[in-house]
Amino acid sequence: MQHMTWPVIALTLMAAACDNPSTVRITTSSTSDSSGVLKVVDALQCPQTQGVLTRKGSARADGSCLYGGPRGSEVILQLVQLNGRSSAEALKLFENRLTSDLPEAMAQVEAENARVEAEAAKADADAARADADASRAAAEAEVEAAAGDSAQVRMPGLRVDAQGDKATVRLPGMRIDADGDRANIRIGGLTIRADDKSSRVNVSSANDAVKIDAADGAARVRTSGSGEAVRATFLMTGKEASASGWRTVGYEARGPVGGPVVVATVRSKDRDPDRLFDAAKALVTLNVGD
Repeated sequence: MQHMTWPVIALTLMAAACDNPSTVRITTSSTSDSSGVLKVVDALQCPQTQGVLTRKGSARADGSCLYGGPRGSEVILQLVQLNGRSSAEALKLFENRLTSDLPEAMAQVEAENARVEAEAAKADADAARADADASRAAAEAEVEAAAGDSAQVRMPGLRVDAQGDKATVRLPGMRIDADGDRANIRIGGLTIRADDKSSRVNVSSANDAVKIDAADGAARVRTSGSGEAVRATFLMTGKEASASGWRTVGYEARGPVGGPVVVATVRSKDRDPDRLFDAAKALVTLNVGD
């Protein structure tokens, strides 16, 4: 499993809605191997500066360090003891605190998520019926033009059924179901559900290593690495700033599976916070390794 780096969660969200100027997009081009051994640390290294960040004062009473960045952004570097908890339980508390700074974006993503889950169940049922219907008429190496706007393609390893604005495509390891503005795509263990009309996309992997939920104006990204270590990222962003001025929040977390875990929480007021997240990730790497 490869682990996604911070400021660049590698996807162009809503590729199906590329002509929509309000589409939420998060892009990347780099990954790092998540198989390395991470260090056990008992105190944080907090340099005076790191990239665009500058430390504010000395380490605080709890050992954490506060950094300031462009346009009033902030990063807090913390060492978190698990004390018998799982890393997921400990990091969920950070996620809850961070998303409370973007209540409008959070509400939008959650509402879209509920609708997606309901639609996904219906789409799966429809796809199962379509597969059953198509299997009765399957014939290899046959291309058949049906009446009007319908077509079927049958070749070894390939099946295409199209009628009007509906289409299904089956290839080894891949399944695509399209209906007008909506599309469900499954590639191996990765599922993508997109709705061009509402500028919405949901991406998830079978083992939950990657989960992306995006609506028009808001996005939430979670990633986790494999192996005997904690490697997790979280990002929440809104098109409009919250009442407190924040536009993007998130964290980078790494550490041995039993802890302690080094966590850099990020709050940004900038429309383009990539350099801020780069610096936060560098602080974590400095302390615990890559």
